[in-house]
Amino acid sequence: MVSPTTKLNNGREMPLVGFGLWKVNNDTCADTVYNAIKTGYRLFDGACDYGNEQEAGEGVARAIKEGIVKREDLFIVSKLWNSFHEPERVKPITQKQLNFWGIDYFDLFYIHFPIAIKYVDPSVRYPPGFTDENNKVTPINVPLERTWHAMEELVDAGLAKSIGISNYAGALILDLLRYARILPTSLQIEHHPYLTQEPLLQLCKDSNIAVTAYSSFGPQSYNELDMQKAKDTPLLFDNKTIKEIADKHGKTPAQVLLRWATQRDVAVIPKSNNQNRLAQNLDVCSFDLSADELKRISALDQGLRFNNPPNVSAQARQNPQLKRKLTLALQYGVPIPIFA
Repeated sequence: MVSPTTKLNNGREMPLVGFGLWKVNNDTCADTVYNAIKTGYRLFDGACDYGNEQEAGEGVARAIKEGIVKREDLFIVSKLWNSFHEPERVKPITQKQLNFWGIDYFDLFYIHFPIAIKYVDPSVRYPPGFTDENNKVTPINVPLERTWHAMEELVDAGLAKSIGISNYAGALILDLLRYARILPTSLQIEHHPYLTQEPLLQLCKDSNIAVTAYSSFGPQSYNELDMQKAKDTPLLFDNKTIKEIADKHGKTPAQVLLRWATQRDVAVIPKSNNQNRLAQNLDVCSFDLSADELKRISALDQGLRFNNPPNVSAQARQNPQLKRKLTLALQYGVPIPIFA
């Protein structure tokens, strides 16, 4: 089974269902990626900040060597971290990330966050996280326009087939569209029934920008990080509406949540180490929800965001153990109001 695709604004096809590499452990990452490819996954969503690019690349190389796939069958995604926004840093770090993956180009390369912070040399710390060599968060004076033009040069050089943006709000997108020579093909955002972001989705639709959702299961991804905000939020898997719809279709709550997104043309990147769930998550386009069911799920919206650095920072200051967990997984705990 292979995911259906959506056509990007540059004519390239992107799978609607991919595999997200955030929080995939280094010691299991290569096998996880290899098994996901055998299951039928073709899109893999990575990032410098995830710290597992080399292992992910090992899984890809194994699958290619065994003839399961060819490189052109895969859609490999990565992201530019905040400390590499200076134009002269963009190409070198992209080449380094490609070397980790063992490939010649990314199918899609995002700006991870719309903020620029002080450079940390990869020989000092990789991934660099939010802090500099003095353990401080140091913003630098690099407008996003300059970074975007450096991203466009990646396309010119053949290092990225498509470029995109992540964690951008509407105003930043409108600004980007004014100066972009090469348009962003995709926006990646936190998106689940507790945070539907409908106006942002409409802006992207009107601008012919595809949308990819992360954290499709809402608080589930953050519960394992011991985040109080997530623990205080009812799990979507246990939500009465979600469970009723899942029972009606003979599907799992996870499949319903993913189908709610894909049926609204939002790509998803779930992950699982369980083989049955791997297959279930991939099989989310073989059934349709009714218009009423889509509406009922969307009505769960609370504007509730979990991936928010200031929120994490407040908790981290109160709980040193939590700070360590969040730093390892999110590289957060910094007072940067990205979504203010």
